[in-house]
Amino acid sequence: MFWEKKLGSWVDNIRGRAALPLRLELWNGQQLDFGQHTPHVTVRVPHASALTYLLTPSLFNLGQAYVEGKIEVEGRVNEIISVGNALARYTLKQEGKFARIARSFHHTRKIDEEAIRYHYDVSNEFYSMWLDKNMVYSCAYFEHGDEDLDTAQLKKIDHILTKIRLQPGQTLLDIGCGWGALVIRAAEKYGARCVGITLSQNQCDLARERVARAGLSDRVDIRLEDYRDAGGTYDRITSVGMFEHVGARNLPLYFSRMRELLADDGVAMNHGITTTDPRDGETAYGGGEFIAKYVFPQGELHHIGTVLRTMQEGGLEALDVENLRRHYAKTCSAWADNFETNAERIKPLVDAKRFRIWRVYLAGCAYAFMQDWISLYQILCTKAGRDVSSLPWSRRYMYDA
Repeated sequence: MFWEKKLGSWVDNIRGRAALPLRLELWNGQQLDFGQHTPHVTVRVPHASALTYLLTPSLFNLGQAYVEGKIEVEGRVNEIISVGNALARYTLKQEGKFARIARSFHHTRKIDEEAIRYHYDVSNEFYSMWLDKNMVYSCAYFEHGDEDLDTAQLKKIDHILTKIRLQPGQTLLDIGCGWGALVIRAAEKYGARCVGITLSQNQCDLARERVARAGLSDRVDIRLEDYRDAGGTYDRITSVGMFEHVGARNLPLYFSRMRELLADDGVAMNHGITTTDPRDGETAYGGGEFIAKYVFPQGELHHIGTVLRTMQEGGLEALDVENLRRHYAKTCSAWADNFETNAERIKPLVDAKRFRIWRVYLAGCAYAFMQDWISLYQILCTKAGRDVSSLPWSRRYMYDA
């Protein structure tokens, strides 16, 4: 049969390039091993129609086949991700259709709100199953590399608040406040008066509950609000894991809004994921296409060069830039491990498709950060054109505190 010849040729081609710990189990009982040793990953193909996903094994095709139930996969998720990437690398070319292409989406308040709610309003209980105890859904900071996730997330928050030199009585705006961990810490430890904004109703509700339980309702205000609608003037502004949703066309607007909301002598921090492609392309082999369809609708990543340029166009001067790529690889690995550990408790909380989406997404992100396909930067900034002679002359204050 035609498919037998084509499948055999594909398997032989990959075997000739690498011994993968993979076994294919076909609907007719046939088994095909890609290596000589016991396979770590088994892919079951229940029907010949599913072979189209395998014979062109882009990360989008493989991911779609898995989450849509076209194939069944057994194995540890990190090994599944590694094997999937190997299949793509040994079969496909990185140029053309599977290149790191740059996508641009149309962003409006309504579209952005729907995209945010799709991702974040799964359920608070779902996220609590694999995040740290404070539910911080962004890159942790492993100061020494051996911290547990709870400690590293708290250190990340303190690292940010120390960088912006937050002082008692100052006002802080947190754009994309999540479940409120940063503003609660800023009020409790640093004595700030805080406003946190989010487009997720679930996040807003739980953040308000947490603020009330902490006795901070007089110092922390959580609002369901778009950054374009925020008002007021703030001594300090933080944005953690938010600007990935803004869109390339809106970056100058986003940074100009940050400038408008910042006091003349204020300091802001933007903490977010970037692509490592200088042309603002997404991850290769169709990985970005999978994320756009199943995980982050409307999400766009930008190269650090683009971020710094559009920040300047928005009227902000970058004072300090720190790359935390390996910290995010370690963070995502911890999330993926937690997800696997709590899998049986997570499954009743979501449908089977969403469970599979998040399972491969978390492990896939860890792989992408480790491969330097994506990165994470913290950028400290202030209003452009101002006298900055009063600022610290070195970075020592970020660590001595």
